[in-house]
Amino acid sequence: MPNAKIPISVAMGDGIGPEIMQATLNVLQASEAPLEFHKVEIGEKVYLKGQPTGIEAETWNVIRNTKAFLKAPITTPQGGGFKSLNVTIRTTLGLYANIRPCVSYFPFIETKHPEMDVVIVRENEEDLYAGIEYRQTPGVAHAIKLISTAGSEKIIRYAFEYARAHNRKKVTCCMKDNILKLTDGLFHKIFEEVAKEYSDIIHDHWIVDIGAAKLADTPEIFDVLVMPNLYGDILSDIGAQISGSVGLVGSANIGEHGAMFEAIHGSAPKRANQNVANPSALILASVLMLSHLGLAEQATHIHNAWLKTIEDGIHTYDIFKDGISREKVGTQEFSQAVIKNLGKKPETLQSVTHKAMQSEDALGVHLNMTHQTRRLIGVDVYVHANPPLSNFLENVRHISIGPLNLTMVTNRGVRVWPEGAPETFCIDQWRLRFATKDPERAVTQHDIVQLLSAVERQKLDMIKTENLYSFDGQASYSQAQG
Repeated sequence: MPNAKIPISVAMGDGIGPEIMQATLNVLQASEAPLEFHKVEIGEKVYLKGQPTGIEAETWNVIRNTKAFLKAPITTPQGGGFKSLNVTIRTTLGLYANIRPCVSYFPFIETKHPEMDVVIVRENEEDLYAGIEYRQTPGVAHAIKLISTAGSEKIIRYAFEYARAHNRKKVTCCMKDNILKLTDGLFHKIFEEVAKEYSDIIHDHWIVDIGAAKLADTPEIFDVLVMPNLYGDILSDIGAQISGSVGLVGSANIGEHGAMFEAIHGSAPKRANQNVANPSALILASVLMLSHLGLAEQATHIHNAWLKTIEDGIHTYDIFKDGISREKVGTQEFSQAVIKNLGKKPETLQSVTHKAMQSEDALGVHLNMTHQTRRLIGVDVYVHANPPLSNFLENVRHISIGPLNLTMVTNRGVRVWPEGAPETFCIDQWRLRFATKDPERAVTQHDIVQLLSAVERQKLDMIKTENLYSFDGQASYSQAQG
């Protein structure tokens, strides 16, 4: 049916969420976008009912049965072991791509970077945001940084497809593979492989710390940035703030089977119920949603109306500047100004024309990394013991099971045996590396079980093990410092 409305889920959120969402819905309705709103309750109230994820089981079905999810910011209660609802939704629904456009609106919004127009494409499902953490000893907690070939390829391929679809000229990868040689090294390797398929697009890479410095100083040298989850979260907030305000950036979360759209800022409960919050980020998120849904005409009208409102100097308190702004307005008054400008275009700022985005279903994973020969060559055994090293080293130095012998002891990644330095500061977690010295003798799972039994007989407190593998003959695990 050509006139059928597109169903979307809507969460009003917490704090300033209900105000900025109502403002956004008013704009969407005024644009005559053919949408059918299905409101769901998530966030603080659901958490406090005893639901640790902040979302009820039946709400998932509503979201799955609609074409998009427009979500206002929510509040996660302090303490109580509550999980991040944003992360839960992204990972559960497979929303692997997070897109955050950071654009300057100079001279109408103050910024030191008038030519800035950067899109940050952030991997959304893995890295440290997988949230896999452990406390192993009284003095040590650790988190697992998870980077996969498939996860990396999907987000990197999306970044290149995004660049091509939006006539962008360059894609830049940010990572830290000078230190994290395996995890960030894999992300960088996949980037270089995928880039070969896009000869029409320039590609380069930056180590993330200097990349962040360059983004803060000269963002105009970037076009599309792609990076793992944690770096993307941090750099997109930097990009949003230096472009004018975090309150101006909308966010799209795209997957093969769904999409969620939101502001990148939080729920700001101190500003709630005062009609002062800036609804711009959520309005612009709704523009991204309309484009995703194929409603390019309505996306274009709303975006240009918003630009015209900004150009007219009608600003909320957070971006109001004497000498630049003309009128300070509240949340609902700002949305009404946008509505009055529907059908108009900005005169100084660059007007926009949206087009319907292609389906992400066809992007997929194409690189084949499964042909490599994997060989088990050892195991790292982590133990809890208070310093000094000598208290337990004598108990394990003699352990030898099949091909496995103790080859190294480290503390916080620093080698303390053999040839350790007396100045090294040690904590209560130690890593014992048992590896084969005979390349002709294969290590088996049975060897490792026997080894762990031998370590247990020495009454050591084992807290974690990691198998050591080579791939195509290359050792694929971190070496010790020192």
